[in-house]
Amino acid sequence: MVTQNSIKAYIAQIPPAPKVLKQTLAFINQGELTQAAKCAEADKALHAYLKTLVNKPIYGFKNEVSDLSQIFGILGTSGAQQVLYNYMLSLLSPSQWELFKLDEPLFFDLQAQLNQQWKRILRHLNIDNRDIESAITLLPASIIVCEALFKAHHDEVALLRSVKEIDYNTILYRLSGMNLFDMCRLIAKKWEMPQRIAVIVTLASGDNASDDALLNQLGQWMHLLLFYEFSKGPYIEAGLNDFLEFHIDYVADIYEEFMSVMEVS
Repeated sequence: MVTQNSIKAYIAQIPPAPKVLKQTLAFINQGELTQAAKCAEADKALHAYLKTLVNKPIYGFKNEVSDLSQIFGILGTSGAQQVLYNYMLSLLSPSQWELFKLDEPLFFDLQAQLNQQWKRILRHLNIDNRDIESAITLLPASIIVCEALFKAHHDEVALLRSVKEIDYNTILYRLSGMNLFDMCRLIAKKWEMPQRIAVIVTLASGDNASDDALLNQLGQWMHLLLFYEFSKGPYIEAGLNDFLEFHIDYVADIYEEFMSVMEVS
């Protein structure tokens, strides 16, 4: 079963952020989008990822966008940082999902949907901050971690869940003293992502609190967004409804406001 040693082994095998990605992110953080695009050209897989992402229907472009300078110009500094972090996560994604009934296109769609809905939330909250906008990109890492740690113990986990219906996050915490969001924090540190990103995602578990009122608020909204997306048909079928416990008390004060934001077309 999953132990502290297996968690350490998993973290150890995660590669650092590729050099091209680090350089591209550095240019983006300086606001040099043209230089970032030239740098990104060196990574063909990154170019293909960006092209696929921005041409998803959710972005609403009528004509295909393929030029990297144009892509970065459309995304802006915040959006470009966000999708580069998404790309980093795609490098961790399994080629074959076993625990969850996911595949690359469905997981890709989940990332894109979370990105766009999170932007909608931040506009509603009048928040314009690159790191806060990018925080949503780390959330799918918890799904990848869950898949990686539990897929080899599927029968044992199923037995635990049959005795008492508990989510994967709770099972991991009871076995190892760490939850899936703690793991995300370690991944963020390894990839040298801003600390605020990791804190917000940790708060999205609903199990933690911060002295910072804004970060707590963002954790609430992210917690609700996660369950809002997981309640959609394809993700219920994928088994993501078993991923995490929904803490209604944690988000009760913003629930109606959240739903009103989501219902706006």
